[in-house]
Amino acid sequence: MSTKAELACVYASLILVDDDVAVTGEKISTILKAANVEVEPYWPGLFAKALEGVNVKDLITNIGSGVGGAPAAAAPAGGEAAPAGGEAAPAAEAKKEEKKESEPEESDDDLGFALFE
Repeated sequence: MSTKAELACVYASLILVDDDVAVTGEKISTILKAANVEVEPYWPGLFAKALEGVNVKDLITNIGSGVGGAPAAAAPAGGEAAPAGGEAAPAAEAKKEEKKESEPEESDDDLGFALFE
């Protein structure tokens, strides 16, 4: 569960990233003070340290893309190494898409009533 302090630091960090300003503990604190949000003094520095060297814009735009989401695959029985780069992920996504396409869509007739008859 997120606390008020965590959310405040996240929003302050996003404001800084959106304005192309380096995320530092001091700048997060400045935004929080301007918003009249009181947090423990360690939160801004903690978030600044966590975001150090991270491209937040890329992180936000790649949510749900599967990058880094799946654990590494086990090596096949023949002793060959698993393909690098998560090449098995697109195959799994294709199977999910096929499964979605094969499911019949429900119509209003199946519900036993029609709204505009």
